[in-house]
Amino acid sequence: MTVSIVNWNTRDELRECLASILEQRDSVHLEVYVVDNASSDGSAEMVGCEFADSVTLIENSENRGFGAAHNQVIEQCSGRYVLLLNPDCRVLNPNLLRMMVDYMDSEKNIGMVGPRILNPDGSLQFSARRFPPMFAGIFRHTALGRLFPDNRFVKGYLMTDVSHDRIMDVDWLSGAALMCRREAFEEIGLLDERFFMYCEDVDWCKRAHDAGWRVVYYPEVEISHRIGAASDKNPIPMIKQHHRSMLLYFIKHNATSPKILLTPFVVVALWLRTYARARLVKL
Repeated sequence: MTVSIVNWNTRDELRECLASILEQRDSVHLEVYVVDNASSDGSAEMVGCEFADSVTLIENSENRGFGAAHNQVIEQCSGRYVLLLNPDCRVLNPNLLRMMVDYMDSEKNIGMVGPRILNPDGSLQFSARRFPPMFAGIFRHTALGRLFPDNRFVKGYLMTDVSHDRIMDVDWLSGAALMCRREAFEEIGLLDERFFMYCEDVDWCKRAHDAGWRVVYYPEVEISHRIGAASDKNPIPMIKQHHRSMLLYFIKHNATSPKILLTPFVVVALWLRTYARARLVKL
């Protein structure tokens, strides 16, 4: 199988991630790629120095974004499965990759599978979710979320109404740790590179569903993920990019739906949130 890691200025986290992945080599035939998106913190040099014998390094001269960088690996890899993995993730199970491969081998109609993802303190990240209704974006990313914290749109989107301790079919899984079957991505295509960052995982899973593939949450294995190791370094552009990707997703998958009429209201709400965050950063 293939592990694809896209990195941007997360050298120390990447080192830990690679060490945890390479411990899996005794249980599964493994090829590991790191795509470095023009980091300035010595990430590429670290990989070349410390992991030259076990990792294929692709160095980009500019930040090409999450999806485009992963596509560089998907287009050339040889694995039957490809695991998209964030550099701020750390594998917690000694046989995680073997267990995920065996599970997908036993269920031929599964196109994508994802592990349980935990915060560094051991609490659950809601990485298995329903497709986002437009109102979930408004409530989750604006002041309305603070006014109505228990609103049904966000609760339904994050699937806080179901147990995350069981294997289950879901709408989509976080691209922080997402395994895809070769036959699936050969059918549905690569990640949509119009999503520079964020929502490309939602879109990929949506296309898998539309093609008849199952998307399954598999909590028998666990990964630790420190959210925002890279995006925290440059928050305002990342917030803008998140909002842009959300709008692109809604427009792409609701173009013929009456919901598209809500787009101007979503644009205004998200712009106000970005403006407010920018003011706070300046203060």
